[in-house]
Amino acid sequence: MKKELILLDHGSGGKMAHRLISEMLVPCFDNPLLSRLDDGAVFHLEEGRLAFSTDTYVVDPPFFPGGSIGDLAINGTVNDLAMCGAEPLYLSVGLILEEGFPLSDLERICRHMREAARRARVTVVTGDTKVVPQGSADKIFINTSGIGKIPGNVAVSGQNAKAGDRILLSGGIAEHGMAVLAQREGLAFDTTIVSDTAPLNRLVGLMFETKKEIHVLRDPTRGGVGSTLNEIALASRVGIEIHETRIPVKPQVKALCDLLGFDPLYVANEGKLLAFLPEKACDSVLEAMQKDPLGKDACIIGEVTRAHPGKVVMKTSIGGSRFVDMLTGEQLPRIC
Repeated sequence: MKKELILLDHGSGGKMAHRLISEMLVPCFDNPLLSRLDDGAVFHLEEGRLAFSTDTYVVDPPFFPGGSIGDLAINGTVNDLAMCGAEPLYLSVGLILEEGFPLSDLERICRHMREAARRARVTVVTGDTKVVPQGSADKIFINTSGIGKIPGNVAVSGQNAKAGDRILLSGGIAEHGMAVLAQREGLAFDTTIVSDTAPLNRLVGLMFETKKEIHVLRDPTRGGVGSTLNEIALASRVGIEIHETRIPVKPQVKALCDLLGFDPLYVANEGKLLAFLPEKACDSVLEAMQKDPLGKDACIIGEVTRAHPGKVVMKTSIGGSRFVDMLTGEQLPRIC
């Protein structure tokens, strides 16, 4: 059977473009707002603060253990909204397809996006598709934008870290980056490393239900935990101290990092979060996180200090200290 491929005609705005949209894309995300096929979605929101985010995904390869570019795109924007303290509501999806991309792969990616949206309880309400000539892109790129509502008593920002805050990490790091790299390079191990891509909005909701005093939420994606902590230290003009022995890294992930010379602190994550909150609220929030599957390995990795503002210091496993700088250069291109 001949495999159907994306053609330039699929981006022409004519019959083939209409068929692609009406027969594959609309049924995949079917809802009353999308099915109108207007140039945008019109919806009603109660008065209040809104969060808006956008991101573009170019991960190579588009399929990897634990996910694909499809669920990664949904989860990534859901998580960006959740890190603003918002309840994600509506998303847009923009597809850039290279001529010759298999339609069966596109259908599989769309299924992953639909399942991810259902899991995150968000609705895809508008989108766009463009096709470029072969060689002008690499298989498929996806842009997702999203909007969410922020409850009135929530105020989180990278500028809000305060001396005395404890720093929580929701689980093991470097899993997404190492899963994509292993798939890209065809590396085989006894135990498969699986991406941690997941929507974090439910976990964030549980945290706020427990305590509202959370100061900072961030998901350490590109640049990893090390770069994200530096960004917060600079934005809040505080010092950060972390403890190497407290940072969870799965053995197979650590082994691959050691083999290839990567520091897990700088490898991308797609289903983990960092939270800064007062010491008095820490234990109850940590307990709530550990009851959720996405936070079962949550732990306290450090604290905020008045010393060395704008810097991150790590207490090493051998009893010393070293500065953790922001990542320089591109450690792993095309990772998300």
